[in-house]
Amino acid sequence: MGILSGFRVLDCSIAMAGPFAAQRLGDLGADVIKVEPVTGEWQRHVSAGGAGGNKINVSFLSLNRNKRSLAVDLKSAEGKQVLLDLVKTADVFLQNYRPGVAKRLGVDYETLSKINPRLVYVSMSGYGEDGPYINRPGQDLVLQGMSGAMLSAGRGDEAPTAAGQYLVDAITAYSAFEGALAALFHRERTGEGQLVQVNMLDAIATIQMQELSVFTIGNKPQTRSAEPHAHVYIRAPYGAFATSDGFIIVAFPKLKTLGEVIGEESFLTMEDEVDSWTKRDEIFAKTRERLKTRTSAEWLERMRAADIWCGPVYGYADLVEDAQIKHNGTFVEYDHPTEGRVKTPGFPIKFSKTPSTIDRGAPIVGQHTREILKEAGYDDARIAGLEQAGAVASGEL
Repeated sequence: MGILSGFRVLDCSIAMAGPFAAQRLGDLGADVIKVEPVTGEWQRHVSAGGAGGNKINVSFLSLNRNKRSLAVDLKSAEGKQVLLDLVKTADVFLQNYRPGVAKRLGVDYETLSKINPRLVYVSMSGYGEDGPYINRPGQDLVLQGMSGAMLSAGRGDEAPTAAGQYLVDAITAYSAFEGALAALFHRERTGEGQLVQVNMLDAIATIQMQELSVFTIGNKPQTRSAEPHAHVYIRAPYGAFATSDGFIIVAFPKLKTLGEVIGEESFLTMEDEVDSWTKRDEIFAKTRERLKTRTSAEWLERMRAADIWCGPVYGYADLVEDAQIKHNGTFVEYDHPTEGRVKTPGFPIKFSKTPSTIDRGAPIVGQHTREILKEAGYDDARIAGLEQAGAVASGEL
């Protein structure tokens, strides 16, 4: 039994951030009901990387394990009533509709909290619930650009490079996950639910606590170098460097030590807290040229022996086979009824008494509609009537 066993979550979200947050709650044992249109959630029809599947594409599969699917038409009176009935026994309601949509659908916090005052209502948005940007699309790369972070790395005369993961979506998902847990804890103490609001812009801004404070408090300008330095607020050398057979990371070593290891005599008399800033491009360029002369393995062995912070640059194939990743059990495998054997990232939080498990893979559309409605007190005749009217849909494997 997971640590959130006994809690019910109504997941009315789409795309990545909302479903990812709800999946984390499901991984901890919550009963997560994926409330989706009768034609299926948007992510079912859009496959990241072009990775399809037998019945479920990889994008949806990766973000919707440990959930049951309820396919319902919320634009119909009968379908909306189904959801309102489920709200009575829910603990968390999670949605990432565009601002104003929840109210138009009649599933906003004010409406649902009257039905269930203990409800924790998590509302996710791109920029906030109101303000000048509420009608803009909250898309990951767009928010990366607004975050300021893209101008903290790379060459000053080149276009910024995006993160190698859907960073803003993931950070927002974890913010919503954290908010839901905190609100549930408050409810356990007081008995009262509440509205929890999370937006992508604030999420990506506030994780830059240190960087933005250096700017706002320390008054240090955000100035990129001519060389592809990895962060404007970290002294040189700091970044990814080519070797004779690949790439390695080198993170702000003592210049004298680095000079001894790579054979760069000019580093031996440099001051770490002075020259590492004022000669950043020179140091980066000289390090780059020296590191081209040996293999990644050779440099990593030499640098680690000198206590220099360094590491390999992995691709996904390397990551999956890494010894520490295998030791940690970072990836999990399970059998899915339509997609076969699935290998996917597992659980980042480990509990000694209430471990996370995969009780079910991502569902097909409406796979659990009948099951969920029977739990809510609907009889077979009423369910059949809703299906016939198109208010709900049921799917079978």
